[in-house]
Amino acid sequence: MTLSTMLSSMGEGMLRTCAIFFLTILFSMPLGMVIMFLRRSRFRLVREITKLYIAIMRGTPLMLQLLMWYFGPYYLFGMSIRGYRFPAIIIGFSMNYAAYFAEIYRGGIETIPKGQYEAAEVLGYSKAQTFFKIILPQVMKAILPSVTNEIITLVKDTSLAFTLAYNEMFSIAKQIAASQTSFVPFIIAGVFYFIANYAVAFVMERIEKAFDYYK
Repeated sequence: MTLSTMLSSMGEGMLRTCAIFFLTILFSMPLGMVIMFLRRSRFRLVREITKLYIAIMRGTPLMLQLLMWYFGPYYLFGMSIRGYRFPAIIIGFSMNYAAYFAEIYRGGIETIPKGQYEAAEVLGYSKAQTFFKIILPQVMKAILPSVTNEIITLVKDTSLAFTLAYNEMFSIAKQIAASQTSFVPFIIAGVFYFIANYAVAFVMERIEKAFDYYK
């Protein structure tokens, strides 16, 4: 098998890997914000349930969570899981990463002095205006390095989709390597992950500079 043939065979897998990545970011980051607010709720029961959820998501392997999201509906409710593989992957990744993003958001918000909330109230800002116009921009600047690390980790974690026999890029690379007795597919996969992470780091660096309003 020639190099061009390998690249062609792995091309569809690369697109599937990108789909997992972008859909996870699309769902997990906003969901993480919701979970963060629940984690900071004034109701103790809500806080404790949210803390338990975060502890489970962060304390168990993502591979195990993917298996539970995929097979859970069948074993618990007898539901058909035909055609459910990709949705289960997106749900599993999104729910897992939302827990991490929630803690990152919470850490950023807790660095903001309470005096800023009081000053905004004196100036007549509503709670929503205070959060979106004053607090959130500062929080985003503070948490961007941590968010970048999580996004880079996500790029590499997409390979865990093989757990559900989903043919993303790394799974196809393993199949070709086994059938052709060649290490080249792994090199191609490694280059893909490196380029993807380099692109993420480049974009996030530009975003950090955009928030660098103190200079």
